[in-house]
Amino acid sequence: MTKRFHRHKLLLDENFPVRSYFPNLNRRYDVKHITKDLNIASLPDAKVYKLAQKSGRIIVTYNVKDFIPLIENDPKAGVIGVSPNLPPDQVDKKLTALLNKSTQKSLLGKLTTIAGETE
Repeated sequence: MTKRFHRHKLLLDENFPVRSYFPNLNRRYDVKHITKDLNIASLPDAKVYKLAQKSGRIIVTYNVKDFIPLIENDPKAGVIGVSPNLPPDQVDKKLTALLNKSTQKSLLGKLTTIAGETE
């Protein structure tokens, strides 16, 4: 039996590049940048997490350490921490690959990391 595709909803943190840097991700998933798309700036991390919970989004950030205490075993939001060493094209590939193999609920309520060094 093949896995059904789920169109994950992502929220790119303020410190993250805008979504135009990630063409594959944008094509397949519902991606919003907190500053450029939602017009919200300088929001504390706890409020960013609450916003993600309310909208059922997974936060994508370089700022993992500040989100760790906020992550709850909650089926409404999750956090994906991305290594700042990865260039945007690698983030696009790795994040798209992660989401492609993830089920609707597998990334919610926890921290998932994407690591890697530039070649």
